[in-house]
Amino acid sequence: MTANSIERTAAPHPAELLPIEPMDPQVLWIQPGGGVVCRLELAWGYWRRFWLKTFRPGYVRRMAATRKGAVNGCPHEVIDPRDVKFFQNQDGYHWAPADDPFRWRDRIPFARWGLAELLVFSALTFGPAAALAAWLLASEPEPAVRVVGWLLTATLLVFGLLIVWFFRDPPRRIPAETGLVVSPADGKVVAIDEIEHDEWIGGPATRIGIFLSIFNVHINRAPVAGRVIGVKYTRGKFLNALRPESARENERMEIRMQETAAPYRRYVVRQITGAIARRIVCTLKPGVDVARGEPFGMIKLGSRTELVLPREAALKVVAKLGDVVRAGSTILAECVTNPAARTG
Repeated sequence: MTANSIERTAAPHPAELLPIEPMDPQVLWIQPGGGVVCRLELAWGYWRRFWLKTFRPGYVRRMAATRKGAVNGCPHEVIDPRDVKFFQNQDGYHWAPADDPFRWRDRIPFARWGLAELLVFSALTFGPAAALAAWLLASEPEPAVRVVGWLLTATLLVFGLLIVWFFRDPPRRIPAETGLVVSPADGKVVAIDEIEHDEWIGGPATRIGIFLSIFNVHINRAPVAGRVIGVKYTRGKFLNALRPESARENERMEIRMQETAAPYRRYVVRQITGAIARRIVCTLKPGVDVARGEPFGMIKLGSRTELVLPREAALKVVAKLGDVVRAGSTILAECVTNPAARTG
């Protein structure tokens, strides 16, 4: 397809920001698919709040004095920022960064949304491994028992290290140049599809599919600076994320974005579950602005992320099949200052 034909069929960009869509009623918290560990953390919150109100009333009063917002968007009492961790995408109480005593958790090299899983699975792997190793060293079991014991210890350590590796959140250098579209996920580009008409884009589009293995960083980042116009959650299957039909049939979260500056291009980011990954985290809600490369969620344990962008002469896709990409830093597309030069 030539640049001229692309220009004739390209969707017209809106002259301004589109109206904000209402929040998907299915999205009541940042992990709409549920999760055992998250439920455990929420249950622990009831005991934590009881302890704070009983033994630290001064702290409770201080948090109430610095709290912002007129309504509670959580299904439970809110005392400090930990109580709104899973409800960031709901309108409700919040704290300014300077008043948040737990802001330091955003600076550690692990995903804050996965800290509970990290603690639970570490306890279930490193704890038994340490106990088993101590028993093997302190006792004198039969040689066969010793071999099996050390193999089991090594297996537990490997699983524990994989969990720690999975939930890592390394810093990223975000390109500062204008007109760039960066990858929303780490992984491998497994699909670049041309779409004749995308409902949200409003015309022809290009869809880039990225497969995330369990060894990739699973933090999702905004591909461009823009405004979230709407989010849509769809329940579905848990097919292998490498299969093309997984994009249509698996559980997914769709984030509809629009640039906040002319030409107000529209983009779609889809977080898609996989055979192992069954928990999508998305902290975004309609109406919020995000910076390019800003973290907004994750998919836990192997998955797929898709980016849909307008197909037009002024926006050149530079990603190629097989490329290994990094969220927030790898450039997938860039604006072309002279689209006519692409006619060949």
